[in-house]
Amino acid sequence: MRQNYLRGVPISTIYMGGGTPSLLEPGEMEAIVSTIRDHFELSGQPEFTLEANPDDLTAEYLLGLKELGINRLSIGIQTFNPAVLKWMNRAHTVEQALNSVELAKEAGFENINLDLIYAVPLEDYDLRDDLTRILDLKPAHISAYNLTIEPSTVFGRRLRRGLMEEVSEETAERSFQLVMDTLRNAGYHHYEISNFSLPGKESRHNLGYWNGLAYLGIGPSAHSFDGLTRQYNISNNIQYVKSIQGKFVPCTVEELSPEQRINEMIMLSLRTSDGLSLHLQTDGLEWQLVANHQNYLRDLTGNGFAVIKKNRLILTDKGKQIADRIAADLFIVKD
Repeated sequence: MRQNYLRGVPISTIYMGGGTPSLLEPGEMEAIVSTIRDHFELSGQPEFTLEANPDDLTAEYLLGLKELGINRLSIGIQTFNPAVLKWMNRAHTVEQALNSVELAKEAGFENINLDLIYAVPLEDYDLRDDLTRILDLKPAHISAYNLTIEPSTVFGRRLRRGLMEEVSEETAERSFQLVMDTLRNAGYHHYEISNFSLPGKESRHNLGYWNGLAYLGIGPSAHSFDGLTRQYNISNNIQYVKSIQGKFVPCTVEELSPEQRINEMIMLSLRTSDGLSLHLQTDGLEWQLVANHQNYLRDLTGNGFAVIKKNRLILTDKGKQIADRIAADLFIVKD
């Protein structure tokens, strides 16, 4: 049904995530992988990532994943603090987290990402300890995220009821700086605001997002992008399944204007270590940052938020702390 969405371009990356795919049985996983191979052309050896919970990974399961061609794991460690794991309502223990990484390595997985959450509002939370322990595991890739509290989540409800407090902006900034300094000093390339890798182990799939490449999302709530339009699948599981059974993809299609495309380039490119080109072009629209934001760029560079190298605007550590704000200030705003 969707095999023509990418217009015949061979697939170079596959990412199973956005949920908990490691809950699938081996037979179910095999059916999905077989369907992908039957309906899409794969480019050489694609990067094939599976998101997994530590408590789902057994030696037998991991060997089965390798046999299916999955060659990259993203394991949701989050923290090595038992009290914080309990507070986050995570099912796994610290011992299971450590064991899952060792089992993955024994199964032959060399490309492993570990997720880490920082800026946790608990007194006994020790970010330095988490960073030390994650580095002891020597993963190829680390994704580090500031804990964000959405209104509709358990944390959001706790916040409204006064049962918890968010960390201050100053604490979050200090935590992010500690993450950046520690991981870079350990030899990791800080190639995107939330992502660090050993040389050559950057996530090819995520780089595709940040570089504006087309992608196809399958499943409820999945997003797709073909270069000109964006699609959002319906989030209701029952309605999604019924629609698919009726040979209909339940999605909303958004036509992107040239200005929206430029704004997306600004938002995504600024997050990367390569930075943002000062000359942007898409669909017949050219946008010169220097001509349109000369004074603002001067302020950014003069105040240490960014540097300009080889006609690209690259955020400094100070700028990374407010990357979303800088991107918004650079957006094209139509009257």
